[in-house]
Amino acid sequence: MNRLEGKTALITGGTSGIGAETARLFVKEGAKVVISGRSKEKGSALAESLGENASYIVSDITNESDIKESIAYTINSFGSLDILFNNAGGPVGAGLEEVTQKDIDYGVHLLLASVILGTRFAIEPMRKNGGGCIINNSSIAGIRYRQGDPLYSALKAAVTHYTKMSGVELGKDNIRVNAISPGAIATPIFWGGSKVSNDLSQEENERKLKKLQGNLANAVPLNRSGEASDIAEAALYLASDSGSFVTCQDIVVDGGRTAMFNEYS
Repeated sequence: MNRLEGKTALITGGTSGIGAETARLFVKEGAKVVISGRSKEKGSALAESLGENASYIVSDITNESDIKESIAYTINSFGSLDILFNNAGGPVGAGLEEVTQKDIDYGVHLLLASVILGTRFAIEPMRKNGGGCIINNSSIAGIRYRQGDPLYSALKAAVTHYTKMSGVELGKDNIRVNAISPGAIATPIFWGGSKVSNDLSQEENERKLKKLQGNLANAVPLNRSGEASDIAEAALYLASDSGSFVTCQDIVVDGGRTAMFNEYS
């Protein structure tokens, strides 16, 4: 408990899935947390449930101004920015023969530009604090074939590489930059990108999640699907003093899935 006491975090895409679970864990561990995301109803409800140490701001991370505003809101609300979790994302692409310029533009803004700009706007407040921690949500799709469509995979590979390059440059400011690459994590992003699809009943969403968990369990050596909490725990390690000598790394949390395949299998 209290591994993040005295720290303030901004979590993008924090209204559901991995982001929401990380927000819950960070508050439990003593942090003040700003949740950003597009779903006002979910974000407001989550922040209210977490109490006075959590707040929500409506934000679309495909817009540069929203990213900048979220960071300013965090500082204005809680006095500092110690942790930035660039978590927001989602499906972006199509097959090699179907991909369009619109797919590319949206994907770049959602998955890569949001990380680059989030990092940019976090540097100065973290520098003033004497340091900080930036965590970027990447994916095993960036390091192995057939874990995502080619556009998504290429952009996640770019996120991982950008993490390492920015970590090198920001080390002198005591700003640590790391990535987490989830794999085989059971979240509703697989069928719509939100915790509960508005088009499906609660029963249908639960049925889909149970089926997904079974399929993912069969795809990893640990024989269970990953949960959002597994990624939240990895983020906690990186954000806390336990990870104070860890930077420029990509922490793979996939139940061993990538070890089952060579690069092109």
